[in-house]
Amino acid sequence: MLKKRIIPCLDIKNGRTVKGVNFIDIQDAGDPIELAKKYIKQGADELVFLDITATLENRKTLIELVTLIAKEINIPFTVGGGVNSVEDVSNLIKAGADKVSVNSSAVKRPKLIKEIAQEFGKQCLVVAIDTKFQDEEWKVFVNGGRTITSLKTLEWAKQVEHLGAGEILLTSMNNDGTKTGFALEITNQVSKTVNIPVIASGGAGSSEHFKEVFNKTDATGGLAASIFHYGEIPIPELKDYLNKQKIPIRI
Repeated sequence: MLKKRIIPCLDIKNGRTVKGVNFIDIQDAGDPIELAKKYIKQGADELVFLDITATLENRKTLIELVTLIAKEINIPFTVGGGVNSVEDVSNLIKAGADKVSVNSSAVKRPKLIKEIAQEFGKQCLVVAIDTKFQDEEWKVFVNGGRTITSLKTLEWAKQVEHLGAGEILLTSMNNDGTKTGFALEITNQVSKTVNIPVIASGGAGSSEHFKEVFNKTDATGGLAASIFHYGEIPIPELKDYLNKQKIPIRI
């Protein structure tokens, strides 16, 4: 059985790590490189860095920061935000990123997923899906969660797998930053429908929430931000708890 992954997420704005609630009310959370180094010492399995305003500000992800991060850390890390082309992916991988995440750009031009997968392989491509339960169904949002689309989440997840995504990062906007637990229903639906790894994101507030998402869905990773940034749940403590719950985890 594949071991479940614990993945801190660092949302980046103006070179700093930030965190919000329901994609708004953004607060400073520290220096991204210092946080990344702390998480490596604590035993994080992977890291995700998302330049959260790159798409809105119509600019590229911070290549210089990615280069600095790559020099300082020795575990896989994914970078996203403002990735619109094969060239963007190439630049990020050259800078040291292991995987690249696309979101709004893939919704606007789904063929981009196929182009990236063909050029670099599925293993380096993560498609991030920001979803919100609205009008009795889960819909896909873009532009940092600011714009609703006509896409239904489950159908879009199937499509991105078909186009060549190697992994899905599924974030529930309803749960984001609330610390009330992951969105188990949609996470379960997506993770059981596709045959690629799904990372659950949005709502982690306790060790029990990770236990729930791993026991009640097929998610292969649990992603969180504020509980790690502010030291509410140290990663070693979380992993020890999950190990005692008989959940396969890297210790």
